[in-house]
Amino acid sequence: MTTGKTTQSPPSAGSDLLAGGGDILPLGTVWALPDAVAWAGDGEPRLNGTTLAWHRLRIVVRDGGVTRWQARLDRPAVGALAAREPRLAAAVQRLEHRPAIPGWDLSRPLVMGIVNVTPDSFSDGGRHDAPDAALAHARKLMADGADLLDIGGESTRPGSPEIDARTQCARVLPVIAASAEDGVRCAVDTRSAVVMQASVAAGAAMVNDVSALDHDPGAADLLAGMDVPVVLMHMRGDPRTMRDRTAYDDLIVDVVEELAARVDRAVAAGIVRDRLLIDPGFGFAKNEAQNFALLKGMAALHALGLPILAGLSRKSFVGAASGVAVPDQRQAGSVAAALAAVAAGAHIVRVHDVAETVQALKVWNRVAAGA
Repeated sequence: MTTGKTTQSPPSAGSDLLAGGGDILPLGTVWALPDAVAWAGDGEPRLNGTTLAWHRLRIVVRDGGVTRWQARLDRPAVGALAAREPRLAAAVQRLEHRPAIPGWDLSRPLVMGIVNVTPDSFSDGGRHDAPDAALAHARKLMADGADLLDIGGESTRPGSPEIDARTQCARVLPVIAASAEDGVRCAVDTRSAVVMQASVAAGAAMVNDVSALDHDPGAADLLAGMDVPVVLMHMRGDPRTMRDRTAYDDLIVDVVEELAARVDRAVAAGIVRDRLLIDPGFGFAKNEAQNFALLKGMAALHALGLPILAGLSRKSFVGAASGVAVPDQRQAGSVAAALAAVAAGAHIVRVHDVAETVQALKVWNRVAAGA
């Protein structure tokens, strides 16, 4: 639901609407192929270093979480308004910024393979909960073409309990250390500062926190002193309460605003902005319809000018749409969702089914290259 006034006309000269605050979101994006000038236009501005071009923006001005003005403007109108509205000009510049995480190549979508060293994850809990089994699975995912791995020792499925740091460390550290020795880049999937610190010491090259550093009060200060990328995911509440936190005024705007606030907090704590990635949090405090709406409107996250990680693999809304009740039988639906995320400009897709996703992206990348 969106409240407030909606208009197609930009504010009059001297208006304080944008100066007083607001969200500038990309809308009506086009998948831009080098030869498809009829679609994207030669030299069209790209979104966040992706192959997407933008031709309209949705501008939303809110007060206390309530929309009081919004408009959908095409590029010429945006240019005219940006000439007199510094906030809009800065937002457009951020929108077209090419994110660069030191040491990471984001010139094509990356595939992150999931290694759940847990007995209770929703899709594959218990299959790889022993370090030897988890390491064997990690090596299989790399052989299947994964660019990096996401290794977690705590399930965050709806209703799951918190797992103490000692148990998480016992689960993930042997896998991270062995994978690092293999030359594999790993992210540790945890909300615990203790696990983050131990994992980076063991060789983890990225931290992926579903709470966006909100769960552990020591996480942000710890990571400010570490030279690793950090993924901030959108979630309300925690895995036990998030199903009751799905009331949004405007889903897309709310997610962008709430992620922006988490990014600002991380930067204020001393984490360099160029080390941050964002994740819209599919399945976390979103119901089935909201997950699909978020996927359809995911390009709006480029307004933050940061790399986007999308995790949709085997989730319940994929099963609901495909009619497949068993999570590990949702490979085709998960690949379709991953491609939809890439079409919206995702820089990394987090998946269980690496071989299938890599195969699909090889075809996708050939088409995107105009070959």
